[in-house]
Amino acid sequence: MLMSVILFLESIGGGELMVVLLFVLMFFGSSKIPDLAKGLGRGMREFKDAMSGVQNEIRQNISEIENTAKEETPVAVKPALSQPLHQEEAPTIEPVTENPAPKTHE
Repeated sequence: MLMSVILFLESIGGGELMVVLLFVLMFFGSSKIPDLAKGLGRGMREFKDAMSGVQNEIRQNISEIENTAKEETPVAVKPALSQPLHQEEAPTIEPVTENPAPKTHE
């Protein structure tokens, strides 16, 4: 399974892989295969470095946007309920006592 993930080929079997490696050996020769592997490794490393550079740049831009958005937001406005009401609109609320006197039924 690891070999298929590396090669991005899920349906290739052991026999097919051996045939491909045989053709590569016949086409390039045994002396050039290590050079090809080194070049492939360098190319993969450069690609990974470029991808991480792009990801870092995107993260940096997102954090800059978030910081500027935090700086530009106005101070929180008091909610409308915290503003005092006019006298005629004020609800009547009875004060709460800690131990209310029991009501007697007469």
